[in-house]
Amino acid sequence: MKKYLLALALPLLMSTACQAAALSPRDQATVVNEVLADRLDNLLPGMMEQTGIDMWVLVSREYNEDPVLKTMLPAEWLNARRRTIIVFHRDPVKKTVEKLAVARYAVGKSIAAAWDMKKFPDQWDALVDIIKTRNPNKIALNTSRHFGHADGIDHTDYIELLQALPAAYKQKVVPAEPLAIRWLETRGEREMQIYPQLVNATHRIIDEGFSERVITPGITTTDDVVWWFRQKIRDLGYDTWFHPSVEIQRSGKGLADPTVIVPGDLLHVDIGITYLRLNTDVQQHAYVLKPGEHAAPAALAQAFGQANRLQDILLAQFKEGRSGNQMLAGALAQARAEGIKPTIYSHPLGYHGHAAGPAIGMWAMQNGVPGSGDEALRPRTAYSIELSAASVLPGWPAPVNIMLEEDAYFDESGIRYLDGRQKSMYLIPRATGGAPSGN
Repeated sequence: MKKYLLALALPLLMSTACQAAALSPRDQATVVNEVLADRLDNLLPGMMEQTGIDMWVLVSREYNEDPVLKTMLPAEWLNARRRTIIVFHRDPVKKTVEKLAVARYAVGKSIAAAWDMKKFPDQWDALVDIIKTRNPNKIALNTSRHFGHADGIDHTDYIELLQALPAAYKQKVVPAEPLAIRWLETRGEREMQIYPQLVNATHRIIDEGFSERVITPGITTTDDVVWWFRQKIRDLGYDTWFHPSVEIQRSGKGLADPTVIVPGDLLHVDIGITYLRLNTDVQQHAYVLKPGEHAAPAALAQAFGQANRLQDILLAQFKEGRSGNQMLAGALAQARAEGIKPTIYSHPLGYHGHAAGPAIGMWAMQNGVPGSGDEALRPRTAYSIELSAASVLPGWPAPVNIMLEEDAYFDESGIRYLDGRQKSMYLIPRATGGAPSGN
């Protein structure tokens, strides 16, 4: 049954004429739960050992979920229930991890209910009993200065938990930040069978949206295309973690409506989908052909090539153990030496669109990102390679910014794009010689 359902998840895009729809909600739930069980059984023990944390306590109340705990809920749970407490305890001798729920219910099939409400009417007393019985060296709570994803315990729960702890255990409380980041950023084998399909789905949606099937020059507005993308994503059964955007860069002046797409426009889209708890984030370009044109102007194509080169420069910086700030500095220096005018603002990708892990620049932080930029690169992590290269072109009133974003995966063998990258602009209309993005 498991192999059958995973097979359903993989060929997301078997349709040729149009996008294939997502799995049914029931089949999605099965895949999500299988992936979650695999992560809890096969990834979490190693993460706890690597970070030296032998007890991890996650606390959430309904509708105010800790971002980490939310990734551990079964697919059938859309929210935590009342106050949900999850405890992971690693026995260093047996090298096993207990998965306990101090809650009214078991949390799915992987996390067993461990609250005897007759013996411990108070939930905090039940948690303290579990802690005292196992006597951990560290009690890790989700607090973090630099990563909101790892700062999920709210003020009330934090105060009440500390008040309930005996004095001898208060000094064992530590931030769970390093463990929380690893949990969020590390991708399992089954996830990486699925992830390329999500990126391919995103690419195909852009392929259709940036075509004459959707855009009629002189009539279609950028907002029309934005809402087409939003509707298409929903129609296919996916979700999106942010509202798409479509922008125009234009060489001409004096047009009555700057939002109406016309021949000669350079279009840019920023779009991402959410599916099976994973997220994509992609930016690509299209050029609207003028009458008699069969290709984009050579200067524009050259500008696009510079942005591709900037991608290559950044990817060459991906080495295990380097910080995001080190990769940023190295890539910017190399790009500038080659005459490129770069801006780099890449970020981890996974359970969140702007995910936990090393930040590689931000728009307004090209000298490094304090905190998250100091985080080190680790294998089995995904990234949005997001950047831009500016070029001054004849006849254009402002520098042309080629803003590209493609999703990639880093492991022991290096970094690779999950579904290739755009190497040339889409042309609208395609019939006159336009070529889709290539690998």
